[in-house]
Amino acid sequence: MAGLTDQPFRNICRDLGAAMATSEMTTADTQQWQTSKSRHRLVLNDENGLKVVQIAGSDPDQIAEAAKAIEQLGANIIDINMGCPAKKVCKKLAGSALMQDEVLVGRILEAAVAAVDIPVTLKIRTGWNPENRNGPAIAKLAESSGISSLAVHGRTRACMYKGDAEYETIRQIKNAVSIPVFANGDVTTPQQAVDVLQQTGADGILIGRGSLGNPWIFKATNLWLEKKVLPEPPSLSEQRDIILRHLDALYGLYGSKTGVRVARKHLTWYCQHIEGAGEFRDLVVRIESARQQRQITELFLNRYQAEGLAAAQASLRSEIELRKLACGKQQEKISQKEKARCQESE
Repeated sequence: MAGLTDQPFRNICRDLGAAMATSEMTTADTQQWQTSKSRHRLVLNDENGLKVVQIAGSDPDQIAEAAKAIEQLGANIIDINMGCPAKKVCKKLAGSALMQDEVLVGRILEAAVAAVDIPVTLKIRTGWNPENRNGPAIAKLAESSGISSLAVHGRTRACMYKGDAEYETIRQIKNAVSIPVFANGDVTTPQQAVDVLQQTGADGILIGRGSLGNPWIFKATNLWLEKKVLPEPPSLSEQRDIILRHLDALYGLYGSKTGVRVARKHLTWYCQHIEGAGEFRDLVVRIESARQQRQITELFLNRYQAEGLAAAQASLRSEIELRKLACGKQQEKISQKEKARCQESE
């Protein structure tokens, strides 16, 4: 998930039970790897598990070159994206747009597999549109090209993320090939994971959007799959420690300025799983300082844990008033300076 599954989030998900976590989708055009965005996406040091890098492109030679470069960076697996439905990706005939051209798909996959010694995997959708669910045909191409495993999102490109994921085509894909097939789409609870496995016959489950603000879903899903036991949700203190660790890692990777902005998205999702966190969310997403963002997060969660929601909200309102007062005084100073400059110019 571009913009979401950076290294800090991948590490947290692995620590909480994810068997594998794939990098954000990176362009296969190595000439663009010097941008800040691409550099962050290719950070593989301190990865606490298999290093899986996902690339997207439509030129077989370019894909092969990118795969070689990623292998040299220390990746353990190359994943090729033919599932992204975004317009800016598809208009370059990359992502799920490639499913319209099975000949080109075969050339890309063969080039990637031949270029590296590490496994190459593939992510697809069930087809280009509901009238062209050619996922099984693409799966057979992948298997014959030497692809090691296949992940399938249960929607066509035309469906984007609308409607319910359809699992019948994933079952057809699983039955069409002998390589491992992983089902993806609409898994937000451990019970749904088991249900999808039963419906598709897949070898495993990929959880994407269901992990946002809820990375402990992997641990819960593993326990349900293995023992049919649902664990208690993590305590507020456990959630606090995970969230603060996540913030620190984001600031460390991106620096304070960008780290704050990336953290806002994750804090918004975490708040969806914390009762009564609306006021906190509204404040914390407006803060520009990494230090203040972390301080207010820790203050809110500590008071919530120790004294409950009412105390946490009261302390937060006090913090808001103090911030308004500080902003007012700062604005007053600025106005006085501007007035003084005007008088000097006169």
